[in-house]
Amino acid sequence: MAQGLSILVTGGAGYLGSILVPELLAAGHKVTVLDNFMYLQNSLAQVCADPDFDVVNGDARQEEILAPLVKEADIVIPLAAIVGAPLCKKDPIAATSTNRDAIATLAKMMSREQRMIVPITNSGYGLGAPGKECAEDSPLRPVSLYGRNKVEAEQIALERENAVSLRLATVFGMAPRLRIDLLVNDFVYRAVNDRFVVLFEAHFKRNYIHIRDVALAFMHAIRNFERMKGAPYNVGLSDANLSKAELCARIKAQLPNFIYLEASVGEDPDKRDYIVSNAKIEGTGYKPTYSLDDGIRELVKGYRMIRNTVYGNI
Repeated sequence: MAQGLSILVTGGAGYLGSILVPELLAAGHKVTVLDNFMYLQNSLAQVCADPDFDVVNGDARQEEILAPLVKEADIVIPLAAIVGAPLCKKDPIAATSTNRDAIATLAKMMSREQRMIVPITNSGYGLGAPGKECAEDSPLRPVSLYGRNKVEAEQIALERENAVSLRLATVFGMAPRLRIDLLVNDFVYRAVNDRFVVLFEAHFKRNYIHIRDVALAFMHAIRNFERMKGAPYNVGLSDANLSKAELCARIKAQLPNFIYLEASVGEDPDKRDYIVSNAKIEGTGYKPTYSLDDGIRELVKGYRMIRNTVYGNI
């Protein structure tokens, strides 16, 4: 793996960044994080002693802040985002300016030699065809503003050619800057604390991936950038294309007192109902290391320590 690269991570103090940044530093890279710390988190406190780490408190949309940081970077990883359909609907101007326009600003600033690895949601697939896997060449039919902005951001990034897009499945797992509002994290939280959940659209399927395996995918993309560049890659667990009801059954296997009921009211704002193929990135040698059951077990332990919805984005 190429070592000693200078990497700029926008939004690097968030859920994913709090896992990824220490991994980048451990691999010998110099890492600068730009984050506005809107959740008042101290999720990178453990790496402040590392001389290869630096942090800037600022907004990833401001060109005067971005420009000097981008100039020094070999790789830019734009994690800064307003994440999730409900939060984007609540503040659409902030969502579009952060999730799409900030990527366009970066693309304009970066030289042809500089590399970008951008995370995109696989919710862009929207409602998939029953029984048919969504691969990277499948039609993108995002339903929400969040999905649309992310699809547009991917197009902007890949037009540079010197970029890789990682279409992330629904992420789960503990992190220094935790998000309880993600589906697996949410359901396990409810199973531990409430012991029940009411499901809507319980048959809707989606794919899942552990947060440490997402960090692993970024590390993999850095190592294999030349042969992966210019293309999108689905990143998920190939054995975890599960409906909400099937997910609850997996949780119940570890927490037998958990009860889940189906209701006819409510709907997924992203209309996520698809089966995802991860064969393309697996063909490059990437292999996840954490199963869904591993993540459930981990979250159960975490929720013995935490009972506070400040860890959600909504």
